[in-house]
Amino acid sequence: MAIVVQKFGGSSVANPERIQRVARRVVETKAAGNQVVVIVSAMGDSTDDLIDLARQITDKPKAREMDMLLATGEQVSIALLAMAIDKLGHSVLSLTGPQVGILTEHVHGKAKILDVNPERLRLELDAGNIVIVAGFQGATETGEITTLGRGGSDTTAVAVAAALKADVCEIFTDVDGVYTTDPRVVSNARKLNRITYDEMLELASLGAQVLHPRSVEVGKEYNVPIHVRSSFNYNPGTIVQEVVDEVEKDMMVRGVAYDLNVAKIGLFDVPDKPGVARTLFKALAERRVNVDMIIQSAMRDDKNDIAFTVGKDDLELAVEVVKEVNEAIGAGGLTYDADLAKVSIVGAGMVSRPGVAAMMFEALADEGINIDMIATSEIKVSCVVSASEAKRAVQAIHKAFELEGDVAANDEGFKAG
Repeated sequence: MAIVVQKFGGSSVANPERIQRVARRVVETKAAGNQVVVIVSAMGDSTDDLIDLARQITDKPKAREMDMLLATGEQVSIALLAMAIDKLGHSVLSLTGPQVGILTEHVHGKAKILDVNPERLRLELDAGNIVIVAGFQGATETGEITTLGRGGSDTTAVAVAAALKADVCEIFTDVDGVYTTDPRVVSNARKLNRITYDEMLELASLGAQVLHPRSVEVGKEYNVPIHVRSSFNYNPGTIVQEVVDEVEKDMMVRGVAYDLNVAKIGLFDVPDKPGVARTLFKALAERRVNVDMIIQSAMRDDKNDIAFTVGKDDLELAVEVVKEVNEAIGAGGLTYDADLAKVSIVGAGMVSRPGVAAMMFEALADEGINIDMIATSEIKVSCVVSASEAKRAVQAIHKAFELEGDVAANDEGFKAG
């Protein structure tokens, strides 16, 4: 008997009709002889609605109370889905993150999962129950409710699958797999049968919204096969694991991602002496500002410039921190720009293929798109460009690497057990 963990996002449970459809799908999985745990997000836009509700009360709600509020969204979903499954005649139980035993760090709004105690889940599964678990939430050692940030339900699902040593973690979304780029930008983008954890992690971190990066990290760490598929059809999706299809393994570039949530901060005339970078980025880390790309210019007159990127939602706080540090380190001043985007190519095949970056730069140059910043790793190249040119850049790069075509022919897909 296989253990299958299924995760359904907000769009999949957006209304009673969709909840009933999810219930039927869950019951089908159970009837096929599997033990089933289901992770559910809040219905549709209900999380945004709760945030708007809080803003009507105060402009600066406390993080703890926001977690208390936002955690209720998933609680509604799990109860309704459990009711729908019960109506179909199957034994079912809904549990919140804290009831399951999802332990998180003591950080509100962006907590990380530290551990998942599978004992309660195993007891309920062995009793024949389908278990519905609230995604996006957990609790600290002292019992404080925390939320995991956007995309946290993906992480909940993979973490639960890892704790149970599940045979597969199925992530159901409103798309039917991982594509070479966003099909809304390139209509004939190709669906991939399989993709490695490292490639998926890069794509997720670089703006592809199919999976949350933390969920891929957990999947890689515990070797959890992740199957990304549509909640609206039964087509095989994309398997995230270490091995890719023979047909696809020679692809030099596996995908093109873009991220519009990019802002750049620059410090100029920074003294070139030990400890300056540590002071700056330690201060940002202490305020939990996530820094992405970092570039330091060549030294001149014992001074240089430092530029780095953050998410737009962290820009205001980052600028506040940098202003404080600017005076402490004796820098000449700062500048920032929020009208930017990051466009990236990802592929394990890039390691042994010289000239990949040059092809990307040529594609952008041919379109007259200026590059603001560049960052590379073994399997990715990222460029910061103007936000207004992001989609045109994706289209040009996707075409340059010949990623267009019919949807990739799927193999028999992943079968649990």
